[in-house]
Amino acid sequence: MSVRCPVPLLGICAYSGTGKTTLLSRLIPLLKQEGLHLALLKHAHHSFDIDHPGKDSYELRKAGADQVLIASRHRMALIKECSESGREPRLSDLLPCVDTRNLDLILAEGFKHEAIPKIELYRPSLGRPLIHAADPNVIAVAADARFPLARDLPVLDLNRPEEILGFVLAWLSDRRALAAAG
Repeated sequence: MSVRCPVPLLGICAYSGTGKTTLLSRLIPLLKQEGLHLALLKHAHHSFDIDHPGKDSYELRKAGADQVLIASRHRMALIKECSESGREPRLSDLLPCVDTRNLDLILAEGFKHEAIPKIELYRPSLGRPLIHAADPNVIAVAADARFPLARDLPVLDLNRPEEILGFVLAWLSDRRALAAAG
């Protein structure tokens, strides 16, 4: 089932240790220089805290609040305890939490099993299987070396975020043209 989103949604997928966060930390400033407003949804495979012992938000959450929203004039964060369902969150669970009113693009880091357009990051030296071989939602591969593709896709240089930026901007332009025509 495809994920529905009011703004273009593009995944960056790879196995752990491939460099998703590293690439995004280089790509996001380039997207911002192009004037884009974007959100990032990141999947974590473990429990994490953004508040820490001794901080009010931490103490109130530990006291039993199921949700803690902390805000200042500079930023806000919602900390929400998830049910013990045992399943990982899906993009469809997270998208309603994002204010999409002024966004041009949502990037999703991880979520490699979601049915969304994705750029696969691949490092042949890591010996991991190719995601695009079994996932028709992969629209390009960014790699750091040559390798045999499982199917015909654009191959981008993982070490050249400007090249990946060009691909993302062209993809985004195509999405906008489709939306305007449809």
